[in-house]
Amino acid sequence: MYQWLLAFHIIAVIAWMAGMLYLPRLFVYHAGSSIGSEKSETFKVMEQRLLGVIMTPAMVVSWILGVILATLGSFWDERWMMAKAAAVILMTLFHFWLAARARDFARDANRISGRTYRFANELPTLLLIAIVILVVVRPI
Repeated sequence: MYQWLLAFHIIAVIAWMAGMLYLPRLFVYHAGSSIGSEKSETFKVMEQRLLGVIMTPAMVVSWILGVILATLGSFWDERWMMAKAAAVILMTLFHFWLAARARDFARDANRISGRTYRFANELPTLLLIAIVILVVVRPI
């Protein structure tokens, strides 16, 4: 059963990460479009669907299965697991920040530049690298 849970955890993480990497890129383009334009309205739909249909459900499944796996594997006392949990919490906080920015765009109230979103796009990549290294290599 553990292997099945792990497989579905990895699938959920991949889906979550796809959205975490794509949504800030959508924001880069959305920030450059005119309020009320057809392009802006299309981005709003894309952003809301990405968050509601893919990212948030994948995040929830990732968390549920991750907690179950860590419990079944008795990993909670491991330092690498604590560091991974911290990185996943940061990823989750970034997810909520992105969701708030999508709400800003939906209200035509974005005040953040496309350049800032380009930089923000790097955070999930860095967190992903840390998480994978912590799980696979377990350096601490």
